[in-house]
Amino acid sequence: MATPDFISALRASAGRQLLWLPGVTALVFDDEGRVLLGRRTDTRKWSVVGGIPDPGEQPAACAVREVYEETAVRCVPERVVLVQALDPVTYENGDVCQYMDITFRCRAVGGEARVNDDESLDVGWFAVDALPELNEFALFRIKQAMPDAEIPTWFDTTGFASFA
Repeated sequence: MATPDFISALRASAGRQLLWLPGVTALVFDDEGRVLLGRRTDTRKWSVVGGIPDPGEQPAACAVREVYEETAVRCVPERVVLVQALDPVTYENGDVCQYMDITFRCRAVGGEARVNDDESLDVGWFAVDALPELNEFALFRIKQAMPDAEIPTWFDTTGFASFA
């Protein structure tokens, strides 16, 4: 995955230390209830679409941009599915990041699913009962974003008692 220029600039002064960054995930469903997935070039595994907002970019706008950039599908965000602080990640080069993920359920409104950048090996629509192998991160978000589910926005309540 390409590192955004603003993160490269931060790394020039911050070194490899932990960076706390926003992250956005987009769960895009079509009119048939299928979910859009991409097979990543870095892991070669199927995953949900996501990315990092540019400075000043609204999270929902980032979701729309990332979906189009990676898959050529146009979408409209419908609701926030979840907000979650993820565990820190150490990349192969030693950089450490931790993301605050905001996941959106989106509806496809145009375009044909195809590889649209160098971040994906393949993209496609999948029935939720016939998904390829996915990690727990993706599976949990798909479950929370199901179009007919009336699941409220999810957030982790760990640590609330200490402020009560």
